[in-house]
Amino acid sequence: MLPFSIELKPGLPITEQVIFAVKKAVVAGQLKPGQSFPSVRVVSQELKINPNTAHKIVAALVAEGVLITTPAVGSVVAEHAAGDRAERAGLLGADLERLAVEAKKMGLTLDEVQAGLAAQWKKLSRK
Repeated sequence: MLPFSIELKPGLPITEQVIFAVKKAVVAGQLKPGQSFPSVRVVSQELKINPNTAHKIVAALVAEGVLITTPAVGSVVAEHAAGDRAERAGLLGADLERLAVEAKKMGLTLDEVQAGLAAQWKKLSRK
């Protein structure tokens, strides 16, 4: 079982989707600094992707400083604070863009979209 959630979408590079999901989990605090990260083999098997693709994902996360790899230990989440508010908000950029595009296609106004978002926010706040 992977320690982050992802729903792979067609048309977008798998590597980018997984890297984004991992970063989002780190910033949201789902993946904690020092926590073990699954091996390339586990990532490959769980996501049903080529092991070379899984290796590229882990290598990119190491290069970006999200993960640290140590011989005989494996990969762990790097020791840094879960992002600041701006970094967390930045992770929503693609989702907000999709929401705006879909709302415009449906002919909704900004006020209607904001009202819908506010209603969802309230619903989640009650849980």
